[in-house]
Amino acid sequence: MTDFIYAPPDAAPVILHEDHELVLVDKPAGLLSVPGKGAHLADCMIARLRVGFPEILLVHRLDLDTSGVMVFARTPHAQRHLGLQFEKRQTSKTYIARVAGQVEQRSGRIDLPLGVDWPNRPRQMVCHETGRPAQTDWALIRHEAGTSRLRLMPKTGRSHQLRVHMLAIGHPILGDPLYASGAALAYPRMMLHAKQLRLRHPDGGRGLTISAEVPF
Repeated sequence: MTDFIYAPPDAAPVILHEDHELVLVDKPAGLLSVPGKGAHLADCMIARLRVGFPEILLVHRLDLDTSGVMVFARTPHAQRHLGLQFEKRQTSKTYIARVAGQVEQRSGRIDLPLGVDWPNRPRQMVCHETGRPAQTDWALIRHEAGTSRLRLMPKTGRSHQLRVHMLAIGHPILGDPLYASGAALAYPRMMLHAKQLRLRHPDGGRGLTISAEVPF
């Protein structure tokens, strides 16, 4: 990706929910979650949020090319509470993806360990020797003109997990700049969206479910 040019969208952050502990936003595709290396990569979701919420703290990330629901903390307590939920897999995440080809089964689970593809970083790869366990449940929503729309429910949170798992079963995510090729690459954006996040609120533990409309 040596020819990568960072040109994030200009739109102001879309706030899905805010209270004294949390801010949940709909991150657009093409915007970094956190700053990259260098001044040209300083514009990101957390920097934009700090204009209105200077106390904001990071909890998790979405890939540059992925859109959808992100949660940020407004207090150190909330950051710790949410961080433990992610670490212990107590959150529930649902993504929508469009993938190449027609997926024939109605649903399934992908259970393939993942690790860094060191010569080709930041790419990840299936690695049965040294990879970390990774599971993704999926369900077919419908077929669309030779492609498939899927609901993806990751059970682990490995880097690029959904992207590599889809590639591994022969159905790369459309528009994926790292893992798609040929006709599957010829899309204006990566067709992966974090549709819904379910978590426990740091103040009292009540359930909170936040969704963001799928933009494709």
